[in-house]
Amino acid sequence: MPTPRETILTALHARLSALPATALRGDVLPERVPATGLLILRDGEPGEPEVTLSPLRYHYQHRAEIEAVVQGATRDVAFDTLCASVGAAIAADRTLGGLCDWVEAEAPRPVDLAVEGAASLKAAVIPVILHYSTADPLG
Repeated sequence: MPTPRETILTALHARLSALPATALRGDVLPERVPATGLLILRDGEPGEPEVTLSPLRYHYQHRAEIEAVVQGATRDVAFDTLCASVGAAIAADRTLGGLCDWVEAEAPRPVDLAVEGAASLKAAVIPVILHYSTADPLG
């Protein structure tokens, strides 16, 4: 049986997979970026939990990351559209079907990356904070 952390990350990946862009999880950047853009979900860091007693609960603010990448002549517009679609997907259900207490994305920090012999990439990391509680930090 998967842990709450894995269940939440799987649900977030499923939500990203419903978008027009290709959504991967934990993969390396492929040689070609699809025309609709690319999203790579990184598991990130759960951080140090706050602990409450009676009953024992670990409260996490897990920081996952979504790498958003677009390529092409209209990359600025495509990048803006891709980031907005990620925001809309998260805002549509901030609890991921009741798995999380709250999900919130932070603003992306875009950069332009030159590619030899091809159109440059526009990419950013979009931090996503997953608020959830569990009875066991390993379970």
